Amino acid sequence: MTLLPPHHPVFRGPIGRRIRHYRQRLNLTQTELARRANVNQGFLSEIERGRRKPSPSSLNAIAVVLDVPPAVLIGEGPDHDTPQPLVTRDLPLLETIPAGPPANGDTDQQMEMFPVLRHLWAEDRYCLRLSFDSMEPTLKPGDIVLVQYRPGVNPQHVQGRICACLCEGVPKLQRVYVERQNDSLLIVLRGDNPEISPTLVDPAGDFSIQGVVTHLVSRTL
Repeated sequence: MTLLPPHHPVFRGPIGRRIRHYRQRLNLTQTELARRANVNQGFLSEIERGRRKPSPSSLNAIAVVLDVPPAVLIGEGPDHDTPQPLVTRDLPLLETIPAGPPANGDTDQQMEMFPVLRHLWAEDRYCLRLSFDSMEPTLKPGDIVLVQYRPGVNPQHVQGRICACLCEGVPKLQRVYVERQNDSLLIVLRGDNPEISPTLVDPAGDFSIQGVVTHLVSRTL
């Protein structure tokens, strides 16, 4: 469980001003916070201005990035200004993209586990420590991301999403795009790193989407 340190100053004010305060404390721009929390930047701007209210899921995602309990951001009543423990559950932590469903930790195999917030936990999810640089600067080597295991998903249903793929047995973490060329649909893998060339998937080759990245859950600065 994570608690704010005793000397941690609690900012008092409306929720939008609280989010802005803790964002600026981490030297994050609105764009960076929105991307990491997977919320729309315009929506975040409206929240900080007090014009919109975040949904519970958006609030929790923002709190994870800002590394404060959601209750501190809400600030409704004196109890909410008291640091609250974050409830977590463990998920398998893998070093590479698995070719099948990740073990859930109940087997006899010794497996490293990683705590995630309870609302992020699901049986079909696992954590992946990145060694890839294909998604720089969005994701960096050493980051830990949450992956939803989705074998056999239609590539058109994850258009533009960051996916954990196996291409001829080689693990790749890139965005999946489906593009039409004449009468054919082509699958193209593109990273955010401009120095890495896109990969055109061979329709007759061995390719599979093993999972979809849903959250960034840890980054060492």
